[in-house]
Amino acid sequence: MKKLFDFLRNKHGLLFKVLLFVIAVAGIVFIFPREGKFKYEFQKGKPWPHEDLIAPFNFPIYKLDKQLEDERNEVYKNHKPYFFKEQKVREEALKELNDRFPKAWAKVDKESGNFSYDTYYLKTAERFLNQIYKKGIIELHESVEDKSEEEEINVLIDNVAEEVQLKDVYTIQEVFEKLNSDLKQFNQAEQSFLFNLLEEHIKHNLSYDAATNEMMLEEELEKISPTQGLVQEGERVIAKGELINDERFQLVESLKREYESQTGAESQQFYILLGQIILVSLMILSLAMFLLSFRKEIIRSDIKIIFLLILIVLFVFGAKMAIHIENIHIYLMPFCMLPLLIRTFFDMRVALFTHLVATLIVGFIAPNPYEFIIIQMIAGILTLFSILNLRNRSQLFLSSLIIFVVYCAVYLSIGLIQEGSFADTNWRFLGWFFGSAMLTLFAYPLVYILEKIFGFVSDVTLMELADTNSKLLRKLNLKAPGTFQHSLQVSNLAEEAIRTIGGNSLLVRTGALYHDIGKMHNPNYFIENQNSDYNPHDELTPEESASIIIEHVIRGIEMARRYNLPDIIIDFIRTHHGTSRTLYFYRQHKEQNPEMEIDESKFRYPGPIPYSKETAVLMMADSVEAASRSLASYDRQSIENLVDGIIDMQIKEEQFVTASITFKDITEIKKIFKKKLMSIYHVRVEYPEEKNEKA
Repeated sequence: MKKLFDFLRNKHGLLFKVLLFVIAVAGIVFIFPREGKFKYEFQKGKPWPHEDLIAPFNFPIYKLDKQLEDERNEVYKNHKPYFFKEQKVREEALKELNDRFPKAWAKVDKESGNFSYDTYYLKTAERFLNQIYKKGIIELHESVEDKSEEEEINVLIDNVAEEVQLKDVYTIQEVFEKLNSDLKQFNQAEQSFLFNLLEEHIKHNLSYDAATNEMMLEEELEKISPTQGLVQEGERVIAKGELINDERFQLVESLKREYESQTGAESQQFYILLGQIILVSLMILSLAMFLLSFRKEIIRSDIKIIFLLILIVLFVFGAKMAIHIENIHIYLMPFCMLPLLIRTFFDMRVALFTHLVATLIVGFIAPNPYEFIIIQMIAGILTLFSILNLRNRSQLFLSSLIIFVVYCAVYLSIGLIQEGSFADTNWRFLGWFFGSAMLTLFAYPLVYILEKIFGFVSDVTLMELADTNSKLLRKLNLKAPGTFQHSLQVSNLAEEAIRTIGGNSLLVRTGALYHDIGKMHNPNYFIENQNSDYNPHDELTPEESASIIIEHVIRGIEMARRYNLPDIIIDFIRTHHGTSRTLYFYRQHKEQNPEMEIDESKFRYPGPIPYSKETAVLMMADSVEAASRSLASYDRQSIENLVDGIIDMQIKEEQFVTASITFKDITEIKKIFKKKLMSIYHVRVEYPEEKNEKA
């Protein structure tokens, strides 16, 4: 299978992408239930908003859950517990009595106690044991606790049940009370002897029969009918505009239940499946069309497509599980985590549109689609606005609070619209909303996991990388301080430009800080790190100098990989010179060898050229900042000519043809660079009065 996927991805890119969307559709449809869905939405206490509802077939009237619960409670209440009588307890007690009696009698002081014959006392003890065991001594059990003496139990004797009142059996306590009462006819010595003799032989012989109780209770519960009455085909269930009271609600709910169970029959499975495939395909197709029209960079990346589709499938699966797990509600699912996770790696429009598609898909299986979709859409939108960039954990706590408040506000508002009061509000839903908001906090650790799995970079990671106290940037500052200062200036220029034209300002800033780390290999060969008049390039040929200068890109990529920098940052190192030439050494070589045919590849960077706004802006900022250091005069005209000349040359050399950047963007970038450079070099604006005075 893996070989097939690799073949499709490498040889048939478009087919592979289509296959990914098809697999997502298949996964979602597989998760969907196969029962049909009742097409009418209704609420108890409101008028029936649809046309007259006529029974399409005979259907039973199902009892409400409350009715069934009451009937079950009545069964539990009236159930007579089962106890079995253990005959061997009496037999063993009598045998032990006879075995023990001789020894006990031998120890008695007959003269002082005025005792009679031994057989008299033995027969008395036997008679007492026979009396109590015949009536029965019941085991203390919770099933008979706090019950009156008139209550009945079932006593099993040889598998035959006999109903007996509790007053007709003994407890252990009652046996001892009877013993003390019966012994009053004897003197003190006789009482003591008989009590000690009988005490050890008094045990319960009516034991609770758990297995029989469970079996009989189950039989009694099974006798409860889930239905009450029947509605005939063609009979009107409810009329248009009729109030849905308890009786009508029960009828419509019964029809809904029967309808959904009947549409789950094999004969209709095919049509249900076909409808689900069409519906889900259209929703997934809408996402694909959005990405194709507005986010081509995502469509071009298989891993990004897989990421989005997996999230959608997982959230649909989570919703299905929440619906079918008892005591769990679908509102416990942290649906707002979906747009949060997507926003962490993509822009807001992608997060919002994906959230819309996922919510609509889940809405098809949600118990109350209208309410579910409204709540999730509003909460998702406001959540995205509450966390434009996920850069620290405190933002998630604020977002979780907003999610909870929005959930509650929307739910209660819908209740007011539908009911006109809070009387029928299910306040337990607020608990589910709170749980969902708390589960959203797990988005923060999930970001790190998703980064490792899919190779993405979040703003949190970019913030860590952009820290100038990081190990690699401290090393750059130590080995090539001039390059480090150059990188800081480039990052400021690029960040300001991206903020203006739109893009990821944190990404371009981080990329700018690392774009020249390769210069640490030979720092003195780069002019910003030279502290004296000595220039090592004076001892090299132009070709050798160009090779060293070009090599800093390769060295930078190698160093970035050693320090485990993300690929998206390495791309800034790889593209910041594009396929441009080391123009100074190229011209020098041309002057020194006017007749020689020049191999331009020795003076040209390997590329690739910038592919995004951020990488394109960095290339412009890097070239402009470096060139600005060699200006003879830092006046307005010089800076404007420098910026225009360098960027126009890059455009002419087609360095930005694969980047999603417009001429309007480039014009804005030029303005930003000119303004920033004039601020850096303190260029003073000459006013008309000053010009006239000079004239």
